[in-house]
Amino acid sequence: MTIATATAQPFTGWRVVWAAFTVAVFGWGVGFYGPPVFLFAVHEARGWSIPLVSAAVTCHFLLGAVFVANLPAIHRRFGVPGVTRLGGVLSGMGVLGWAMAAAPWQLFAATAISGAGWAMTGAAAINAIVSPWFIRRRPAALSTAYNGASVGGVVLSPLWVMLIAGFGFPAAAALIGCSMAAALWWLSGRYLAHGPAALGQQPDGGAVPQAASARDARIAAPMPARGLWREWRFATLALGSTLGLFAQVGLIAHLLSMLVAPLGAQRAGLVAGLMTVCAIIGRTGMGWVLRPGVNRRHAAAANYGLQLVASLVLLSAGGDDVPLLLLGIALFGLGLGNATSLPPLIAQTDFAPADTARAVALITAIGQAAYAFAPAAFGLLRAADPAWLFLAAASIQGLAALVLVAGSAQRQ
Repeated sequence: MTIATATAQPFTGWRVVWAAFTVAVFGWGVGFYGPPVFLFAVHEARGWSIPLVSAAVTCHFLLGAVFVANLPAIHRRFGVPGVTRLGGVLSGMGVLGWAMAAAPWQLFAATAISGAGWAMTGAAAINAIVSPWFIRRRPAALSTAYNGASVGGVVLSPLWVMLIAGFGFPAAAALIGCSMAAALWWLSGRYLAHGPAALGQQPDGGAVPQAASARDARIAAPMPARGLWREWRFATLALGSTLGLFAQVGLIAHLLSMLVAPLGAQRAGLVAGLMTVCAIIGRTGMGWVLRPGVNRRHAAAANYGLQLVASLVLLSAGGDDVPLLLLGIALFGLGLGNATSLPPLIAQTDFAPADTARAVALITAIGQAAYAFAPAAFGLLRAADPAWLFLAAASIQGLAALVLVAGSAQRQ
């Protein structure tokens, strides 16, 4: 007698993670690391002033923040696959608008399109793609997906420079923009079209009973629509994350140019690669060691504490002590990626599933709106005294750690 046995479909979650990884490569490579490159390309091609084009970069991030804040509602209306496809198309159209702008008003109009594309392929979008597939293993899954952001900086930043130098900004924008739109269009249809329930699967592959997963996540009751804004946990998470990102973006915006004098341009570029490699190591390590029961706010506070130490090491280097500069860069890099991946993981344990996506989107939007002004603010400090750059970064990172720990004491 022949007995037929059904073969269970392999768990799809990790394929979704790698699809999200690819979305992050393009999202950050075009929407986050691209604008600093676009700034100089537009300045050289059009002769417009650096302050004018810098204002367009700020506008790109501010308008993107508006879309991020409303991303959960956009996802509910049009679905994650459709919005991700739209994000790829808008990013490509937006960067082509940057390249083709013949007047300043056209440049600022392009920032609305590129900002929307960045919102639909950035941090909140990656969280929305990955989270339905994982509960207990979400730290490892999100850290893997967010590593695409670092890879996007490593791969696309020099690629932008090379293509713009070789073929011009419009051709480079068309090539990378079309590649992004095509890749995200295919990935969305192939891997993002169906959630775990539609495929008859459970989060984490059904390895752990969902009741146990819920206990580990310490799920609270859903809040009213405006409840998040009155919630201490949300306020401290939003403020702590915003402070940490503000310090990071402000310091990074000036750090590499400050390394050219002691290291030379070529070695400074290699050091930038070292920082990115350390970011991947730090984010991956944090993702795999965050086991159930570990206080994620304390982990984030420790991460900012590490970057505080890194800022002080960079300060003590005096601008010319190469070993201390390399040590400071490595320590700073280890905490770099976790500033993006830890807030969604904290939100998972602090809020009900119905509130998590909204909390992550709002926190991302607030942080993005704030760090849009970080390069200018740190530039004023650098003009006064370069040492103030590192002292400010250390102080802000220390304050971010304290705010996150203060929120931990109020958890339900």
